Amino acid sequence: MAASSIVKRARRSAGISATRRTGKARRHFRLRKKVVGTELRPRLVVNRSARHLFVQLVDDGKGVTLASGSTYKLTDGDKTAQAREVGTALAAAAKAAGVTQVVFDRGGNTYTGRIAAFADAAREGGLEF
Repeated sequence: MAASSIVKRARRSAGISATRRTGKARRHFRLRKKVVGTELRPRLVVNRSARHLFVQLVDDGKGVTLASGSTYKLTDGDKTAQAREVGTALAAAAKAAGVTQVVFDRGGNTYTGRIAAFADAAREGGLEF
């Protein structure tokens, strides 16, 4: 994908600079070329906003969401602690759906902070990346 089309496809936001926005879009498109969820190994999608973390287990072959979770209704602790709580809850929901192995799609976000805390908690909960 050409750089100009990545810039056009990156959504505008009042709180983030154009350079950071296009950098995240480039990482996301580069990642999505390689990461595909199957029935045996669904894709674990992470979407991080300024306040919340939203996660889904997606089977791309069927186009279905197998399990999901978010920090939307959590109030205890800081954002990193809430991300850990979502990681353990999603691992339990995935086991209930019969999923143990996943492909991690961090959505262009760097693997630090809340993303890493969520991933570590999901691994401790029994998911294999």
